[in-house]
Amino acid sequence: MKAELVCFWIAVGLYGVSTFSYIFGLIARQEKLFTVGLYGALAGFIPHTIAIGLRWSETGISPFISISESITLGTFMAVLIFLIFQFSTKKVRPLGVLVMPVVFVLIGWAGTLMKEIATTLAPALQSAWIWVHIIGASAGFGSVLVAAAFGLMYLLKERSSGGIANKLPELQTLDNLSYRFIAGGFIMYGLMIVSGAFWSNQVKGNYWNWDPVEVWSLISWLIYGIYLHLRITFGWRGRKLAWYALIALIAMIISYWGIPFSVETFHKGFRIEH
Repeated sequence: MKAELVCFWIAVGLYGVSTFSYIFGLIARQEKLFTVGLYGALAGFIPHTIAIGLRWSETGISPFISISESITLGTFMAVLIFLIFQFSTKKVRPLGVLVMPVVFVLIGWAGTLMKEIATTLAPALQSAWIWVHIIGASAGFGSVLVAAAFGLMYLLKERSSGGIANKLPELQTLDNLSYRFIAGGFIMYGLMIVSGAFWSNQVKGNYWNWDPVEVWSLISWLIYGIYLHLRITFGWRGRKLAWYALIALIAMIISYWGIPFSVETFHKGFRIEH
């Protein structure tokens, strides 16, 4: 088995350990399991990074061309953002209860879709815009995933008393953190859409094609724009926005990976015809 695949499946296994540590830590109310989950995520992130690097170095082709590579990069960015926050402040230790299960399921799915590494790169993909586009998309995904996790923490603290819930930050703090990450995700998604428009113009001669992926990406961006509007203009706070962040995450995942690779579109597997 190639070193890349060994590293990839080690990462999947460690993310699995992290996932179940967080889940059982919440069920059993054992904070020590959250620590196991956090360091399991960190341990998995290392071979995850190596797997991406090996795949990239083998051919020199950008490591996000196929669906499995796209998911692998998206989960990589999500774990990176999650780890940076967790090691900069340990005030929200159960945060991985949502983040790591989502990462584990998605990267496991990516493993089932993995194909041979491409040896050539289509001319349409030889553009600097694709880097801006993909980084915006993956960073946006990581940000809104963490924001949804804060929404879940808000609901858990609001409905529970004692134990782990008491050790979470105040409800207002959780609400503000969710808002900040969604604001960051909104900005990154905006960058994704704008760079995608310039990339499309470079490849097809127009900025917008009403491709299903373009439409769903716009819908996802507007969904988070509505979140910000409801909070800033109408003063929404708390439970309503926590639920909103969780539901919006589903729409975002559908637009990011569901639509592009389930129908024939400009984005399907990033296989662009000329």
